[in-house]
Order: sequence, then structure tokens, then C-alpha cells
Amino acid sequence: MRTAAKVRIAGTGSYVPDRILDNEYFTRIVDTSDAWIIERTGVKERRIAPESQCTSDLAAEAARRALAAAGRTPQDVELIILATSTPDRIVPPTSVYVQKKLEAWNAGAVDHIAACSGYVYALSSGWNYVANRQVRNCLVIGSELLTRIANYTDRSTCILFGDAAGALLLEAADDGSSDILYSKLAADGRGEHLIIVPAGGTALQLTDERRANHLDTIQMQGREVYKFAITKFVELIQDAVKALGVTTEAIDALIPHQVNLRIIESAADKLKIPMSKIIVNIDRYGNTSAASIPVAIDEGVRAGRIQRGHLVVAVAFGAGLTWGSVALRW
Repeated sequence: MRTAAKVRIAGTGSYVPDRILDNEYFTRIVDTSDAWIIERTGVKERRIAPESQCTSDLAAEAARRALAAAGRTPQDVELIILATSTPDRIVPPTSVYVQKKLEAWNAGAVDHIAACSGYVYALSSGWNYVANRQVRNCLVIGSELLTRIANYTDRSTCILFGDAAGALLLEAADDGSSDILYSKLAADGRGEHLIIVPAGGTALQLTDERRANHLDTIQMQGREVYKFAITKFVELIQDAVKALGVTTEAIDALIPHQVNLRIIESAADKLKIPMSKIIVNIDRYGNTSAASIPVAIDEGVRAGRIQRGHLVVAVAFGAGLTWGSVALRW
């Protein structure tokens, strides 16, 4: 009988497009102001990909950087899991385009779609594939081009979103250098209408009229989402520390989905977690959905805020409604 392997985070990487959209841009197209956006969301700027780039381009570049950090080549990769809500195409999965661009011909490839919670779902899946020795390693990527499905006539949503990608390379490591200590994944389909792109799938196919009415873009009931996110943020952290038998003081780095700075600050206050322990980049990148957690992790590693032995907790919540958390010993 095979024993489970420990899993090591061998390398991290992230990528954001060069073009910056600051808040001043939005003052020219909708009724808003820089002060209004910062006060309500904490976003100061976000990145937008050129038309020549698609989700798999961002994902492949983040993956290359994670592989370089790990000292591995694309030929070493055995599995690619891509979390995204903005695929290159409905068919085939975007992960196969990432495989093609990396020339990672030895890798299996699969997409995870769980909206803003997608990365914690993908990370939990990838970790289990490696821990159960089905593969020796796994590239877990979050990549989004949310600016492609934003409604630039809706000031409440268009100001929020940006494009980005982040990646972690997981490897089997019998020395026990890292491990997932706790994970929780959940959903409640009764809230499916709160964050939704109504048209474009089999339930409501695209027509010229539906496109003209922006039914192919993100619609969100902000007040309800705000209340849900704060409640779920606090609940996920409380559940994690209780399961681990520790207090919030034991958390070395907290990585929340970058949904809204006010939500993060409010939850941190309720949990008595200092903001110095929370890695935040929403001010520079906006809400990047499934990419936000791996990008923040990579930045935390490169800044020395995440180090070997640290207790790192990532939490996410989003459309579906979906939510999840992962606590790991880095």
C-alpha cells in the first residue's frame, strides 16, 4: 500500500500585463471619481491585457516563472490545473493551450471553474494528486482576463476588475517540508444570481440583442455580495484555526481573495488580525478572480513575507456562490 507523499511548493510565479488603467480612466467613461473608487473598493489601478493576449498567454508566462523559480523545465511537468472563469474558448480547455505554449508534452491538463474561489479548489485538487502519488508534480495556475467580460457602462462593476495570472509548482517531497494542514471547499447554488454572466452558455445563448444589453458581461448585486464576503471571510478563518487547534495569532501570512479592500479590512478587524500579516495587492491590480491568490502568494514569497515553516492561510469566496480555504505549512 502506497503511503501519501508530503508536498512541497517548489516555485511560484506571476505575470500581469504592462498596460495600467488608473482610476482617472474611468472618470472619463462613467460617473465616478478617483476618491469614490478608492473609498469604496481600495482599487487605485489595474492591468489590462492587449487584444493580442488571451488567458492562456498570461497563464503560460506565470507558469514559466514558477518553473524557473523551481529550477524545473516544462518537460518535467506531469499535470497542469488551470483555474479560470475567462477561458480562451468554451472548447477545448484553456489548460491545453497552456500546455502547448509551454511545450509541456508530458503533462495532463484540466480546467477548474469556480469563479473567484477557483484557485483554492485547484490548489486542493493539485495537492491531492501529488500527495496520492498520481503525479510527481503539478502546476496549479490561476489566470483571468476579467476586463474582457466587464461592462464599461456599469460604474459599480467595471472599476473592480483587472487581468493577471499566478502559478505554483507542487512537488512530492518525502522530507515533509510542506503540507496542507486543512482545507474546506463549499458552495450554495441558491446564490447563483448574485454574481453572474447571464448569456454565453447553453442556458442563454448569445444573440446580438443580448450582447447589446450587456448580458455577456458580469452582473453583480454588490450589497448582498459585500455582506456575504465579510461573513464568509471571518467564518473561514475561524473554522481553520479551530481545526488546527491554534489562534489567529499563529497565522504568519493571510492571503485573501482580493475582492475589496474594505471587506478585507473589516474582516481583519473582526478577527483581530493585523493588516501587516495580510498580503494585499488589490490597490494595484483590482479584483483578478482566480488569479488573485497565486499572484499575492508569489509577491509574498519574493518580498520575504512568506518563508519556509510559515503557517499560510488562503481564503476565497465568489460567484456560485462558492467559497473555500487552504491552510498550509510553507
